[in-house]
Amino acid sequence: MKPETCLLGFPDYATEARKLAGLLGLAYVQVEIHRFPDGESKLVLPTALPEQLVICQTLDRPNEKLVELLLAAAAAREMGAKSIILVAPYLCYMRQDKAFRPGEVVSQRIVGAFLADHFDAVITVDAHLHRISQLSQAIPLQQALNLNATETMGHFLRNCGQQTLLVGPDAESDQWVAAIAAHARLDYCIAHKHRRGDRDVDIKLPEYDFAGRDIVLIDDVASTGHTLEKAATALLQRSAASVSVLVTHALFVDDACCRLERAGVDNIWSCDSIPHPTNRLSLGPLLAAGLQQLLEDPGAN
Repeated sequence: MKPETCLLGFPDYATEARKLAGLLGLAYVQVEIHRFPDGESKLVLPTALPEQLVICQTLDRPNEKLVELLLAAAAAREMGAKSIILVAPYLCYMRQDKAFRPGEVVSQRIVGAFLADHFDAVITVDAHLHRISQLSQAIPLQQALNLNATETMGHFLRNCGQQTLLVGPDAESDQWVAAIAAHARLDYCIAHKHRRGDRDVDIKLPEYDFAGRDIVLIDDVASTGHTLEKAATALLQRSAASVSVLVTHALFVDDACCRLERAGVDNIWSCDSIPHPTNRLSLGPLLAAGLQQLLEDPGAN
């Protein structure tokens, strides 16, 4: 007999997916993946899938993962799944939400439509949305949930001393950092960022007395780490006692963490939306609450 609902995971996010299934009392099953020398993937799904299925996969390194997600979702439909919910703790291709010059592809809209075509609901955390306010504007589904890790991050920081100051990198982070600061019961301020390229940014700190303060730099996505590196250097030049970094999504490509350490960053912490040595915060309870909402009320938004 097929179970009522099960959670289907992928090998590279299996630990976190198993924990999520356990929090909800769902059976956990896993996709088998074989990657051929030419780069193609062969997937094998469990043969007994329920009509309601949860697929959990985080979407860093997205080009390969999106193809495997397509194969898994399409095959699950063929095997009888009538409702498929995607839990993607990190959601890719959300940055490019506008064509800044003729011919530029607006990948947010295209990837969003792709996900809407293959899933009945999508749950993510702190999606990188700039010019839109709702995830459903990027993924045209009634059930598109963009959960906020602000409470999880705020509670993590509650053990910091009262001299701790939270610093956001740019104006876009203002409301988000403010919410974390409220949960942590700490002060915060916001810097100004000017980006000229992927690895070329300038940071201007606000007029604030940083001397002797323990600083935690807050960001949603850390990719090259250049923004955080520049901010940390500027803060230490302003006599900050220490600088730490807390991010939701730890991409940290190439030597990003090494550069942060060389810049004087004492601690680098992240949520487990992407498996990384800096993971300290579990998003399992947050994702479980959002997923429970959809499982109990399929019409929820």
